[in-house]
Amino acid sequence: MSRPVAHLANLDLNLLVALRELVRERSVTRAAQRLGVTQPAASAALSRLRRHFGDDLLVREHGEYVLTALGEQLAEQVEVVCAAAERLFAASTDFDPATSEREFTLVMADYTIMVMGEALSQALGAAAPRARLHIRLVRESLSTEYADTIRFVDGMVAPPTNGFTLPDTRSAELFRDRWVCLVDANNPALDAGTLELRDMALLPWVAPYYRSNQRQPPSVPVMRQLALLDIQPRVAVRVESYLAVPYFVAGTDRVALMQERLATRLAAQAGLKVLECPGDHEPIVEALWWHRQYEEDTAHAWLRRLIVETARRL
Repeated sequence: MSRPVAHLANLDLNLLVALRELVRERSVTRAAQRLGVTQPAASAALSRLRRHFGDDLLVREHGEYVLTALGEQLAEQVEVVCAAAERLFAASTDFDPATSEREFTLVMADYTIMVMGEALSQALGAAAPRARLHIRLVRESLSTEYADTIRFVDGMVAPPTNGFTLPDTRSAELFRDRWVCLVDANNPALDAGTLELRDMALLPWVAPYYRSNQRQPPSVPVMRQLALLDIQPRVAVRVESYLAVPYFVAGTDRVALMQERLATRLAAQAGLKVLECPGDHEPIVEALWWHRQYEEDTAHAWLRRLIVETARRL
């Protein structure tokens, strides 16, 4: 059990910061400037990192440095680890939002950003003008990476799924929404003025975060609703974004399920109609999720209150 601790103790953790700046800048010279060291010192750090990982990390192509495949993989991981380390050593019982320069990291979908991003940005700017916010967009693999990711971010804004009910996870409800159908205004399926379940089963679909080889019960909210309606969608377009959905429905006979708050804001500009969904479907419940290790963190508790209060004012 002691081997991982001993291994960590033998590492030069200053290399984490060097790695972050090297993969950010993709330049030894610029990384040295960011680190406040000489270029030979930055080169030496890169050499040590290459030996440690057994990979070049940065290679020169056409006169400039590019990341190797491992370098690309490490680029996101080192951001998360460095942010977690900064939060760890910034933890204190004394927290003054007016003077704090702490960076908070949240994982959100573009749908949630449209609903509450502006209000949250303004609330944070007014209460903690020197604090920084790092927004990471939800990715397709979020549900599979959730158990690891939640430890290294301040929170995730997402609906509950099977993967989000870990024993060490805490949550607070933010807001609710409901599902509606989105179709082009000239879609022939609208001749009757409404959509029936049989229409939805026959029409081609635009589906965000859809995985066709999903063996377990669907964790993606849209696909879970379709499963509840017993619809096996004929997916014409898969897209890793909620905001992109309307643009692949417009001018076609495709249909999509969308959150009402988002659909009503985007429909008019894309020539779409928002219709009631037939059948029974679950309400959308968006919540803030965080790891219990942050429960006693004064700054984190302040952030949680700010997010919840901002959502309640929507």
